[in-house]
Amino acid sequence: MHRRHPEIDPQLLSETEEQRQLRTVLRDFYTEASGPEDVRKHLVTPRGYDEVLWTRLAGEIGVHGLAVPEEYGGSGFTFAELAVALEESGRALYCAPLLPTVALAAPALLHSGDRAACERYLPRIADGTLTATVAGFDADDPDSINVTAEQGGSGWVLRGREDFVLDGAGADLILVRAQTPAGPRLFACEPAPDSCLRTPRRVLDETRRQALVEFRGAPATTVGTAEGTEATVSATLDTGRAALAAEQVGGSGHALDATVEFAAQRHQFGRPIGSFQAVKHRLADVLVALEAARSASAYATACTAAASPQLPVAACAAAVVCSETFRLATAEYVQLHGGIGFTWEHPAHLYVRRARSGEVLFGTTDRHRVRLAELIGLATRSAA
Repeated sequence: MHRRHPEIDPQLLSETEEQRQLRTVLRDFYTEASGPEDVRKHLVTPRGYDEVLWTRLAGEIGVHGLAVPEEYGGSGFTFAELAVALEESGRALYCAPLLPTVALAAPALLHSGDRAACERYLPRIADGTLTATVAGFDADDPDSINVTAEQGGSGWVLRGREDFVLDGAGADLILVRAQTPAGPRLFACEPAPDSCLRTPRRVLDETRRQALVEFRGAPATTVGTAEGTEATVSATLDTGRAALAAEQVGGSGHALDATVEFAAQRHQFGRPIGSFQAVKHRLADVLVALEAARSASAYATACTAAASPQLPVAACAAAVVCSETFRLATAEYVQLHGGIGFTWEHPAHLYVRRARSGEVLFGTTDRHRVRLAELIGLATRSAA
């Protein structure tokens, strides 16, 4: 049976004054520097995002180091502050690899407990000079891991391939779960062209690049212990789900706000379309869903920040609620904008693409529901 754990302090679910100030600064920053037109412009660049903006975000505001301890060059805040930044990046559809770098790779290093690896990589993540990602974290069964690690005279080398790796073509560091003769281990690989072939994949959401990564004897170093590998991977994925949920809340908020504004301006039959009862009801449905998503995301954020044992439950619930809300909000974003909502020039389709791709990023909503049922004792793995 599922054992009851201490509840999260309700104060952790409320936004602090510092977090409100951070939100204001970031919203102004993104409004000034990263509109939909800028997103399209940077998608065709080699790295797919504005590197100057990335540097400013790390240096001027310190987003990359928010949840990194001060001893590793960060600001020493918590995931709660990072979630604010992720929500605003989702609202602005920021297309740089913020999610894989600060919400997957950085937590993986911290969860591993490997001080040497943290000292080597986290300061560069915090100052924006290193982008990072993870690979091989989504395999439910360790036997299905696609990358193997071999120990030679000069150290460990990786062989195998992982597909649809977030920012796989551009990341400076890849943390890889690989199979060794003694079981799965976590490795750090700084990919080089002669031993790591990276092929960009064409995906639905071009604002979040993915790639096929083929390791051909790529040098790597171990991170953490063999015994702690699976716990590190699991905790990292739950952190990633909480981070994605925050992004999705931001994207849903933009979709609703933009649709409400349009409904107040667009006139039919001599009156704003927002005055029609049918339109009001549809917008109200999105608002209700958004408030539920905010609550689910806030709880997952609080559990992540407090390292609560309830995080797996909170992360699964947030993944389901926030994914479905984002899908609903973007569908209404397109539909209630009428003909213009279907055009390439309007940003609505970019948010639709982000919503659809996010639904399956760390597992489908069906998988999350099954896992959630197992976690709270409503189902067993064998029955699922």
